[in-house]
Amino acid sequence: MATGATAAAIVLAGGSGTRFGSGHNKVYLPLAGRSVIAWSINTLLAIPEVGPLVLVVRPSDRELAEWVLDREVEHGGVELVHGGSTRQESELCGLRHLASRIDTDEVDIVLIHDGARPLLSQNLASAVVHAARVSGGAIPGLPRHDLVQVSPDGQQLAGAAPGHLITVQTPQGFRAGPLLAAYEQAAREDFVGTDTASCVERFTDLRTHWIAGEPANFKITYTHDLLVAERVLADLGRHQLS
Repeated sequence: MATGATAAAIVLAGGSGTRFGSGHNKVYLPLAGRSVIAWSINTLLAIPEVGPLVLVVRPSDRELAEWVLDREVEHGGVELVHGGSTRQESELCGLRHLASRIDTDEVDIVLIHDGARPLLSQNLASAVVHAARVSGGAIPGLPRHDLVQVSPDGQQLAGAAPGHLITVQTPQGFRAGPLLAAYEQAAREDFVGTDTASCVERFTDLRTHWIAGEPANFKITYTHDLLVAERVLADLGRHQLS
């Protein structure tokens, strides 16, 4: 690792409001005085381990994203990039934007975070960076004990779910060089993974380490999730912009 190498963060803001029931991109909806997307951006920018932050947006949302960055983000320097038609294409757009800094080892770790998870903590993001540096890759998640199997026809219960299962969260963090190479290989082979880790697993020999996630780091998916997030922010004493 070169002297001064640092982590970079890619925040994805390309989601829609389909399940949320909104005609607008849910990451720009208001949450306790600022947009959903602004909360995690501010958290990541406050972490000493994180240098460049790339916000990947839909071209149609660019003006809205610029408005949020100008008025709701507490530090400058966020780099805006247009994403693709899928999550994986958008991740690759962000990685290609960082490619020159990855090639020179200026960036050694990349965090990829879903902008619809506004309650990311600094401690969790720092833990992902540390674990990724040690093992090559890290994913936060919460254990699940409430799942069962069903029969192939879906009509009957078939016992407890096998093994140890977790609910995966973001940010997911990986060594930057292998991550970029994996995404480029996936693009050449038209491979579409379920998340960042699936591309890494298929095209690298990195070991991905699971670390404990946080209950508050949930995804805004439905309308009531915003109400829950507001209550959590109030309980944590995190205040809206003045």
